[in-house]
Formats: sequence, structure tokens, C-alpha cells
Amino acid sequence: MPINPAASALVFPGQGSQSVGMGKDLAAAFSVARSVFEETDATLGFSLSKIMWEGPDGELNDTVNTQPALFVHSIAAVRVLKSFYPTFTPAYVAGHSLGELTAFAAANAFTFTGGLKLVRSRGELMKEAGRLNPGGMAAIMGLDIPTLDRICMRASTAYQLVTVANDNSPGQVVVSGHKPALERVLVLAKEAGARRALPLPVSIAAHSRLMSSIQFEWDEAIKQVACSDPVIPVVGNVTAGLLTKADALREDISAQMQSRVRWVDSIRFMVERGVTTFLEIGTGSVLASLIKRISPDVAVISLGNPQDFDTLN
Repeated sequence: MPINPAASALVFPGQGSQSVGMGKDLAAAFSVARSVFEETDATLGFSLSKIMWEGPDGELNDTVNTQPALFVHSIAAVRVLKSFYPTFTPAYVAGHSLGELTAFAAANAFTFTGGLKLVRSRGELMKEAGRLNPGGMAAIMGLDIPTLDRICMRASTAYQLVTVANDNSPGQVVVSGHKPALERVLVLAKEAGARRALPLPVSIAAHSRLMSSIQFEWDEAIKQVACSDPVIPVVGNVTAGLLTKADALREDISAQMQSRVRWVDSIRFMVERGVTTFLEIGTGSVLASLIKRISPDVAVISLGNPQDFDTLN
């Protein structure tokens, strides 16, 4: 494999990367991938693979299905990678939002089954939080984090909150909160010079205090899953630093529910420690685009379809 493991990292996508057909060609081409989808359907008691491969869009985009679908496709791709290069061990793993849980499984901190059940619970709980405490999210282009932090403070009131949820790349930030506060952010962001400021088609205010309604249940779900020290260091969303112990992993994914995803800091952390190649594992190439904006000089390879693995030879 013409990639230096000590200078590489595996990264895993989060919600928004899904598409109908995800993982279908991988399962058809590789038995090791096909077995992941078979195990998934048996564990969940219904055919998630059919939803992934045939849709419809509305069913796949339901967060209770989206989150495990992304997890499953990524783990299937990891197993294909391992089948080709069984000794390949990257320096780090990391994932964006939901992808952080995939990173834990890839680092053997969770079993596949334990991770799948936890991810399914995460989707169910976040959907319930959206019902109990409706909100939304919006993408802001062209403003830095300090400016958006100030705008979110101006737009928030005691009962209408909005906060930075995802620091995705320089100039691309997602905010999250109550819809009236979000509407104020859109106006203030444009006044401050944002290139674009638009609401996203979601009814869940992820990575904000609006998730507090399900925090207890989420923490209980985390406790139910056996967790070991990862065999590969994980770079966490909340700390943007190394997670090397099981307790630290649990703390990060607990806090992540209401905390911002520090993706820019996470990528810079790995680059500063010598990572020159990122392998995006699973559906799409959203992370590849973000990473190239954060650190233009690194190489990014997306691995989710059979032909993608040809680039490694």
C-alpha cells in the first residue's frame, strides 16, 4: 500500500452524506462487506440494507435510519480495506458528529453490534428531541467562528437559543437552535458580510442545548454498551484532542450531544502531528471537501465503492 500508515488517518462521515444506493456495489463486490449488511439486518430485525440500496429517499433520510446506514457503510468499507491490507494501522481515526461513533468501532472500542445498537438509539433519541423541543439548523458561509459566536449571543434570548454547532471548515459553519433565533442569525450574518446564510432542511437542533431533553436517556444508552480502550487513538469532536481510554470516549460522545463539532481543530491537530493523508471511509466525499479547505496540502482519498480501492494499488 503506497501510503505511510504513520502519516495517515481514517475519517468517517456524518449525517448529510447519505444517498440511496449507498454500499450496494460494495456488498456485491466483496463478501466481507456483504456480511456486514447481513449482520445489520439480523441485528436490527428489519432490512436496513434495502432502505439503503432502494430507498425511498424519505425513509433513508429519516434520522433513525440515516445514522445506522452511515455507520454500516463505513464499517463495511473498513473491513474491505482490512481485507486488502490486514496490517495497515493508521496513526489516528476521527469522525464528524455521528462519524465519531464509527471511529470508535473502527478502533475496536465498540463491537460492531454494540456500536450499531448505540447508533440506532442515537437516531431515535435525536428524533424524539426534535419532537419535544423543535428547532433547526442553518449553514453560514464566509464568517469566522468568533464573529458567529457574537452573532449567536445577540440572536439568543432566555427562551430562544442558538449556537455554533459545527465548525466544518474555514468559512463554513453550521448553527443550531430555536427557529426564531435562527432567523435572527440569518439576518445578522448577512449584515455582517456572510456570503450565504440559509436554513437546512432539518427539524432537529443537533449539537445544541435543545438536545438536553434526551441527554439522560443518551447517557444511559452509552452505559449499556461495552467500551474498551481504542487500539488506535481517536481525535474527539468535543476536545479536538486524543482519546485513548474508554472513559474518555464515553465522556466525549456524551458531551457531543450538546456541544459543537470542532472539525477544523480536529483536522489541524492531526496535520500538526504529521498526518499527510486522510482516508474518508464510507459514503460520499463531503469530508474530503472540508479537509482540503482546512489543509490544502494534504491528500484525501474517499473509499466507499469498489472502484475506489483501485486507487490504493
